[in-house]
Amino acid sequence: MSVVIRQPGVVLTDHLFQLPLDHAAPQGERIEVYAREVVAAGKEHADLPWLLYLQGGPGGRAGRPLGRDSWLDRALDDYRVLLLDQRGTGRSTPATRQTLPLRGSAAEQADYLSCFRADSIVRDAELIRRQLLGERGQWSLLGQSFGGFCTLTYLSLAPEGVREAMVTGGLAGLRSSAADVYRAAYPRVARKNAAHYARYPQDVEAVRRIAEHLSASPAELPGGGRLTVRAFQALGLLLGSGSGSDTLHYLLEDAWVRGSAGPELSDTFLSGAQSKLSFAEGPLYAVLHESIYGQRSVDPGPTGWAAEQVRSEFPEFDAARALANGSPVRFTGEMIYPWMFETDPALRPLQETAELLAERTGWPDLYSADALAANQVPVAAAVYHDDMYVDAADSLATADAVRGLRTWVTNEWEHDGLRASGSQVLDRLIGMVRGEL
Repeated sequence: MSVVIRQPGVVLTDHLFQLPLDHAAPQGERIEVYAREVVAAGKEHADLPWLLYLQGGPGGRAGRPLGRDSWLDRALDDYRVLLLDQRGTGRSTPATRQTLPLRGSAAEQADYLSCFRADSIVRDAELIRRQLLGERGQWSLLGQSFGGFCTLTYLSLAPEGVREAMVTGGLAGLRSSAADVYRAAYPRVARKNAAHYARYPQDVEAVRRIAEHLSASPAELPGGGRLTVRAFQALGLLLGSGSGSDTLHYLLEDAWVRGSAGPELSDTFLSGAQSKLSFAEGPLYAVLHESIYGQRSVDPGPTGWAAEQVRSEFPEFDAARALANGSPVRFTGEMIYPWMFETDPALRPLQETAELLAERTGWPDLYSADALAANQVPVAAAVYHDDMYVDAADSLATADAVRGLRTWVTNEWEHDGLRASGSQVLDRLIGMVRGEL
């Protein structure tokens, strides 16, 4: 029986679905996929259109609503919203360092996780749609970041289930390999570094001081992880959000205390760094990250730790080099590196599994150029002008490849514009997809 919870202004209903692990073998093993239905209080019995929210990631559970907060406030004016915990996340059958060993060897774990990409998520959603809306029912899609990638896969595989689609910061390059993605990403990250140091010029020396200290003596984080120079640089993931530069600055200004042996990195700083760097709450983000770009028609080979391989083409991200020549130490961005599976306790048990996924070849295609070129579904997408996470040039090329897709290119918001703008981004996309704007 579904559990119903009331919060101020909303009614929440739990849904748990038993779905095939491998949709190519529908009579085989089953997993659980959880979703939370959200409807405005007083509209519980209204005949409202459904909106499926596809979360960013990969490996991110859907947000936990606190009443009519953020973009959800606008959505609930018009829709009954379904927040999907994509397979392996949240209250769906979990895939973590604690549960994956139950699958057996690293090879068996890698085979299991090969069923956790966007194509499987879309096929989960289709089975859920049929259960909730009926065979002929259609729902609207809202895809944020990786959720936008999933939206493109949905329009490729099952457009008949979609009434309209909205994407924010998530138009993937349809023909971009993992290496292509990172080759375009490093220059964007460099620009975000430059903007941060222009805003907070005092951070140039602050970062160099921390990097010099960590070069000589990596620090132990409160949860058992190791803060190396490269791990410290990975805090640049923050620079892609609207308030991320400020958050990074405030973290840096608390870096030092004077202890019995002299200056040392403060517990406040180390705890803050751990909260930003640990993958304990979302290990699939790290384990599956490069696989989301794997498509055999684009590159039949392995993704092969593409971010690490491409990094050598951008020596300005070499901290030792920067320290030696007196230049600013640059932070990295949305890159997953093999050393993360050594420094993060949440990832260490999954190191061999991640290696096998990085070596895997022949990933099935996620997008159909023919289906997208013939698209009949109204689609609107917010493209953030200098999005650190998703290349705007790739996004605009994809927009041209999807029949009828309308774009809104803006520099008013960063990648987290859907959340940070309150109702503004979603309200504009709703107007666009309905032809009102």
